Amino acid sequence: MAQTGKDYILMHKNVPVADFTLGEDSGAILSVGTVYECAHVPVGIPCEKGIMDRRALNLWWRGRSIPESRMGISETLEKLELSNAQILAQKCLGLSLSDQYWIRPRNTALFWEQMNFFENSFSEDMGRILFGKSFEKGEVSLFSPDNTSDGWLKKKWVILKGKRCLIKGGSGAISQEPYNEVIASRIMDRLHISHVSYSLLMEEGYPYSVCENFVTPDTELITAWHIMQIEKSRITFPCTGII
Repeated sequence: MAQTGKDYILMHKNVPVADFTLGEDSGAILSVGTVYECAHVPVGIPCEKGIMDRRALNLWWRGRSIPESRMGISETLEKLELSNAQILAQKCLGLSLSDQYWIRPRNTALFWEQMNFFENSFSEDMGRILFGKSFEKGEVSLFSPDNTSDGWLKKKWVILKGKRCLIKGGSGAISQEPYNEVIASRIMDRLHISHVSYSLLMEEGYPYSVCENFVTPDTELITAWHIMQIEKSRITFPCTGII
């Protein structure tokens, strides 16, 4: 049976990048239409002569979602009656606190300034759910940057004194990771090395690390993995459209 889809425009702030269709049930990209700006295509996605690599775009979109390895995500999706985490990313229009990409439904007049999480408030419902809090399904807002957060450790975004902060848990019986991040932060302080500062939060007997978002509305987090994709694409797809 053919998948039904919904049409979107991939946006880089207010710059239209490309038309594409998302499967309503799968959350996957079914097709890519007109490419408007190859120079604004996300890093690592080949684009040549107005043609974008759909497979690479799907990998990017899937990587934008909460990974299947995240603690508690399977139970969360089951409670929300969603098939996969890509549907969650669709619920918040793909907006993130790591870059300025998002998806705008076709034939809508939405703008970056009114939608982005850097400058506008967002729901903390998803963060509470991911941290094991009970909820009434009809009262939950899924418009949250938690839907596009990476990594397998439990985490959530909150706004503290007007700043976007990431609260992240640990693993195992002693939840060592938050302590490690705070200790590493203190060592960097002593060595006068520029770094992201971490503090420790104890909540219901569990340790969590807290850090302010180091990405701004004008910067973007690009991982080494994405740089490696550029190198691969230069071999298989010589023109990436990336400047």
